[in-house]
Amino acid sequence: MLIAVLAGGLMAAPAQARQMTSVGMVALPPADIVVLGEVHDNPKHHRNQARAIRALHPRAVVFEMLTPEQAEIVNRSGLKGDELAQAIGWADSGWPDFALYAPVFAALGDARVYGAAVPDAAIRQAMSGDLAGAFGVDAAGYGLTVPLPAEEESVREAGQQEAHCNALPDDMLPGMVAAQRLRDAAFARTAAQAFADVGRSVIVITGSGHARTDWGIPGVLSLADPDLLVLSVGQIERGGVPAIPPFDLWLVTAPVPRDDPCAGFRAAPAESSDGGG
Repeated sequence: MLIAVLAGGLMAAPAQARQMTSVGMVALPPADIVVLGEVHDNPKHHRNQARAIRALHPRAVVFEMLTPEQAEIVNRSGLKGDELAQAIGWADSGWPDFALYAPVFAALGDARVYGAAVPDAAIRQAMSGDLAGAFGVDAAGYGLTVPLPAEEESVREAGQQEAHCNALPDDMLPGMVAAQRLRDAAFARTAAQAFADVGRSVIVITGSGHARTDWGIPGVLSLADPDLLVLSVGQIERGGVPAIPPFDLWLVTAPVPRDDPCAGFRAAPAESSDGGG
């Protein structure tokens, strides 16, 4: 299921996972679900996602950033640009400026929009130790009823600590990992539902941390529905990560100028931040 089909040869072979350029976004291989990662505040990443949407003409697009209620406003209102942003309350959502995401929304065409955002109450429930209860029905099918292997748990806790500027107390790290598992599973469930509703193809707009083929959305989908053909496309910034995470295809772009992210983290409650990108 976890494929790395090259745009030229159309060969399904994970060993051929590779880096590409933005030109490749208009020639992605076919898949049931295409997970398009991003660094949230990098405008080039959103322009690349828009190129992929226009090229693939998906039947549905799933947004990590939208609630189901916001998605229905997008589907029913016919609004565009700033009017749409106002209607869905984007300015109060905590996500970067809508102008960054505007190319993605402008590229949607007739695609049905799905919102995959996880409610804060569910995040808190997962962090408190009730991961399966926070997810609800079919938690087992999405791998949420069993603990992670000790080595993976340790790696993921270290990643959460680094993502949160080494500012978290150690006893908070398991909860942060649980919250990340909940998000990955919830995004995967919404993508699977979209595919069940409309068929090929479905695109998921999400942080590149959720596009990882090992424990991100593709990894969860491999448990929940092994028959789905899933393509993971990660976008990362040069110098932003010590090693390339596992993706089927990936792009490396220049970083954007930004304020110290740790200063922003220290000003916000830890449970409201998205440590997985």
